[in-house]
This record gives sequence, C-alpha cells and structure tokens, in this order.
Amino acid sequence: MIDKLLLGNLRFRETDFTPNIDYYKELAGSQHPTTLWIACSDSRLQSGHITQARAGELFIQRNIGNIVPIHDWNFATVLEYAVMHMHVSDVVICGHSNCGAIRALDHETNDSYIPLWLNNAREAKTRVDARIKTPETVLEKEERYRQIEQENVRLQIEHLYTYPLLKKAVAEKQVEVHGLYYDLGTGALSRVT
Repeated sequence: MIDKLLLGNLRFRETDFTPNIDYYKELAGSQHPTTLWIACSDSRLQSGHITQARAGELFIQRNIGNIVPIHDWNFATVLEYAVMHMHVSDVVICGHSNCGAIRALDHETNDSYIPLWLNNAREAKTRVDARIKTPETVLEKEERYRQIEQENVRLQIEHLYTYPLLKKAVAEKQVEVHGLYYDLGTGALSRVT
C-alpha cells in the first residue's frame, strides 16, 4: 500500500503540483482557509475531493462520528486556532450516510474507548427513536439510521455553541455555522437544517 501511496504522490506532483507551482509555493509560506470542516474519519469521506476545495481552503478536524465533544482540549484548540488565528468565516459539521459510528450506537461492545466517545452522539439516537415508530423493514431501518446521522449533525452544532469563543464569533457575525450531509451512494452533499 505504501508504494501505491508514493506512486499516487508522484502523479499528484506531475499533474497538479508542478503545473500549479506558484499556488503551492504561496501555500508553503502560509495558509488562509475560509472554512473549519468537521467531519468523520471514515475513509470514504474525502472532504476536499467531494467539495472540489483546493489545498489551503479547508482547515479540517476529523474524528469518529464527526463529533464536537464538549470540554475537549483537542477540539477546543482546533476551534480556537481556526476562529481566532485563521479567521475562518464558516464552520461546517459534515455527517454522512452509512456511518459506522451511528450504527455502533445500537450495539454493545467490549471496546475500551469507542463507546465512551460515542456517548457524545447518543442523544441523536434518543431523539430520533422518540419521534419514530420502531422500524420493521430494512428500508425503515436504513431511514432510521439516516435520520440519526442527520440529527447527530444538529446535536454537534449544539455542542459547538457550548464553546464561548464560537458563540461570540457568531454573535459578532464573524463566523457562520452550517450542517451538511454527504450521501455516499449518490455523491450528493446537502444542507442539514
């Protein structure tokens, strides 16, 4: 696999880096992203690829389940750096279809860390299960997961607003917050409201 990655890098340098050398030289000196992009670590969700964003446009935070944990130093430093020092104008939380983290909410496990982390998304499952009937068919079960995935985006936006610096930046109209949902089967990116 490493050889494949290195070959891919060679192709990247030949087809993108070298033809756009001035752009990449400018990026090497500094970055000025416009968006903090919070997404799942899922290998099928390539943020720059699905949005056609160029290198330097997205400041990316990825983790299992596109979670914004409350009172987390790692996340807080990313948020603070993006808002206070990079001066991003948008913060995006992007969920996606067929999310393993969301499906894991239905299963007990002996894992040490994953269940603790997923507690940050459990409320999304609780909300959806409270408003729909118990799914019986495969289609109903898939629809339930889709609803939980999208509700999780809303929940993580709520978590974002627990950070005073984000609340202040939004109030001062320096930053806008957006929820997006990526469908792996269609390639479509849509708003979550």
